[in-house]
Amino acid sequence: MSKAKSGGKNRTSSREINATAPTRDEIIAMLETHGKPLQRRDIVIAMDVKSDDSQEILRRRLRAMVRDGQLIQTRRKAFGLPARMDLVKGRISAHRDGFGFVIPDDGGSDLFISPREMRKVLHGDRVLAGVTGTDRQGRREGMIADVLERANDSIVGRYVEENGVALVVPDDPRINQDVMIPLKDTAGARPGQVVVATIVSEPTERQSPVGKITEILGQSGAPGMATEIAIRSHGLPYLWPDGVEAAAEAFGEAVPEEMKSGRKDLRQLPLVTIDGADARDFDDAVFARKQNKGWRLVVAIAEVSAYVQPGSLLDQEAINRATSVYFPSRVIPMLPEALSNGLCSLKPGVDRLCLACEMTINNDGMVQRSRFVAAVMRSSARLTYQQVADYYDNGVLKHHDDQQEVKQNLDDLHSLYKALRAARLRRGAIDFESIEYGFQFDTRGAVTGLIPQERNDAHKLIEECMILANVEAAGFLLKRQLPAPYRVHASPPEGKLEALALFLKGQGMQVPWRDNPEPKDFEEIVLQAQGRPDEHLIMAVLLRSQSLAAYQPGNEGHFGLALKAYTHFTSPIRRYPDLLVHRAIHALIQKGEPSGYPYSKEAMSELCARCSHNSRRAEEAERGVIDRLKCAYLETHIGEEFDGMVSGVTSFGLFVELDYGRISGLVHVTGLPNDYYHFDPVAHRMKGERTGRVFQLSDRVRIRVIAVNMDDRKIDFELVE
Repeated sequence: MSKAKSGGKNRTSSREINATAPTRDEIIAMLETHGKPLQRRDIVIAMDVKSDDSQEILRRRLRAMVRDGQLIQTRRKAFGLPARMDLVKGRISAHRDGFGFVIPDDGGSDLFISPREMRKVLHGDRVLAGVTGTDRQGRREGMIADVLERANDSIVGRYVEENGVALVVPDDPRINQDVMIPLKDTAGARPGQVVVATIVSEPTERQSPVGKITEILGQSGAPGMATEIAIRSHGLPYLWPDGVEAAAEAFGEAVPEEMKSGRKDLRQLPLVTIDGADARDFDDAVFARKQNKGWRLVVAIAEVSAYVQPGSLLDQEAINRATSVYFPSRVIPMLPEALSNGLCSLKPGVDRLCLACEMTINNDGMVQRSRFVAAVMRSSARLTYQQVADYYDNGVLKHHDDQQEVKQNLDDLHSLYKALRAARLRRGAIDFESIEYGFQFDTRGAVTGLIPQERNDAHKLIEECMILANVEAAGFLLKRQLPAPYRVHASPPEGKLEALALFLKGQGMQVPWRDNPEPKDFEEIVLQAQGRPDEHLIMAVLLRSQSLAAYQPGNEGHFGLALKAYTHFTSPIRRYPDLLVHRAIHALIQKGEPSGYPYSKEAMSELCARCSHNSRRAEEAERGVIDRLKCAYLETHIGEEFDGMVSGVTSFGLFVELDYGRISGLVHVTGLPNDYYHFDPVAHRMKGERTGRVFQLSDRVRIRVIAVNMDDRKIDFELVE
C-alpha cells in the first residue's frame, strides 16, 4: 500500500484511514478473470468496494501498481495486465554501440531495443516495453512503452566545452548520450576534469539529457579517483541517510541478557572464524567433530535479523544497498559499522547471537540430517586463511598453538573437507580455479604493484562448509514453501555453448557433450586443461560461457555447483538475500505455524529482482575499479617489456594478456610484422598473406607497452620481435 499521505489533491490526507481494500494479488486475479482492462469504477463494482475510505485505498493501490509496473493504465484510463498486453517489464541493458536490451524481470528472453528507441532511456532504467516483432537473427524486438524507474539521478564523466557548448561525456560507455550542461550550471568546472552532473531533464527521442554540475572530482588519474568514479557512476549509496547510523549504535556494543533467552547455548563449542587477514566483519564460524560414521558440523552465522527488523530505517537502507561493495582500498558496507564490524560480527571471546545449521555428515560427505537453531555463541579464535594453511603444512598454529581444542577442530574440519571435496567431484560440480590479483599502494594511494592471491585448503574448506549450509537452508525452505530467495544458476545458453565448442575444438580439446551438457561435462574440460600452458585462458573462456546467477523466488537449481536447490544463507552482514533467508528460517522454526511473515510471493519477487540488479551493479563497480587500477599501473611502465599470451584474435588485432597481473591490452593489426593479414574467425587466428606468419590463441609473445588511455580503460601494446 502507498503512503497514507501522498500530497496533492487528496481528500483524506488530513486523517488516518483504517478501512481495508482488495490486495494487489486479488486485483490481479480479478483482472485475469475478466480478460480485459477495467476502469476504476468497474473495479470498485467487480470487487464490491463500498466505503469511501476503502475506495480511496483502492485508488492509491492501483496507482502504486502502475508505478511498480504490475498494471498498465491505458489512454481510456482502464487498468490492464502488462503480460496480457504483450508488455515486458524489465531493466535496460545498453550497449556502447547505441542499441540495447530489456532484461525481463521474469527471466524470459531478452528484448532487443533499437538505437532510436534507446534515446528515450539510459542504461539501468526499468521499463515496460512492447514487443513489435522479430529481427533477422530471430531476436524479439521492442519499443519503450513506459519508464517505470530512472536508474541515473546523476552521471559521472569528463567535462568538455566545444564551440560555446558544455557537456559531460559519461565515463560508463554504456551511457552513450552526452549530458548537455547550460553554461550557467557548470559550477566552474574546467575541461578535462571528472565531474558529477545531476540530471535535470531526462532524455527523450528528440533531446539528450540535460544536467547541471554538482560535484567536481578532479583529474581522472589521481590516486583514489578510480573508486570515487565507480561509486558515483554506478549510483552506489555511500552516505548513510539521517538516523540510520544512530539506529545501529542504539543497540550498544554487547548482547543484552534478555536477547540470549530461549536460544541454544553453543558457547562451549570451540567455534572459530576463518577469514582474510584484512577482514573486519566476521559473519560465519565453524566447528567439526569426527564421529564413528562421519562428522558433526556446526555452521554458525551472525544474527542480523534480531537487529534489522522489516520496515525499519536500517532495513530500508539495507534493501537500498542489497550488498556490501569491496574495492581494493575501500569497503562500502550494507550495514553501519556498529553492526557490521561490531555487534553482529562474530569476534573472539564475546557473546554473539547466531543462527546455526547443525549437520550430521557420513564418511562419503553426504548430509544425513540437519536442523536450524537460534543460538548464542562465543568464538574461540579469529583465524586467517594463511594461519590455517600454515598449520596444515607444519602443524604450528601461529598465535593459538596452545589452544588444543581449536587445533582439534581444525584437524576435524580438514578431514571433513577431504570428504566434501570428493563428494563435490562425484556430483560433477564445476571447479573454476583462477588466480586473483591484489594491489600494492604507496602512501599517496597510487598503485605500485600487483600481488597474486592463490586459494589454499583453508579457503576451500570454508567454501565447502558454506555451500553445505546453503544447500540445507534451501532444502528446509522448499519443504515449507515459504516465499524466500533462491540462488538460481541456469545452464549455459545455446549461443554461448556453440561458441565455446568452437573454441575448445580450436584448442585441440574434446567437447564432452552433444546436446544438453551437464556440470560434469564442464568439469571434464577443467581436468583436460590442467597443466596446459593456456590453462588460465581456457578457464576464462569457460567462465564467460556460463549464465549469470540470479536471485529468484522459485527454485530452479544451480548448474555450476550441480545442485538441485541452492540459496544464500551464510553472509547476512553483507548480502540482503541472506537476511531474507534468515527471516524465513526464523519464521519456520517457531513453534506452530509461521505467523507475521511479512513477504508475499509478489513482494519476494520484487526484492529478488532488486537484489540481483544491485549485486550485478556491485560486481561491475568492483571490476571497473580493478581495470582502471591496472591501467594506472601500466601508465607508469610505458616503454617497458612484458611476457604474455594471445587471449583473443579479431579482425583488427590481437588481445594479449600479460603474465604479470593478468592485464590485457591490444596489439593493433597495423603493429604486426609488415604484411597483409587475414582473419579466420573459426580458427581464431590471423595469417600473413606474404610471410604465412600465423598468430593464434594461446601463442606466447613478448610485448612493449606503448600507450594507456585512462578514460576508456584501453591499453596498446606492440610486439617485440
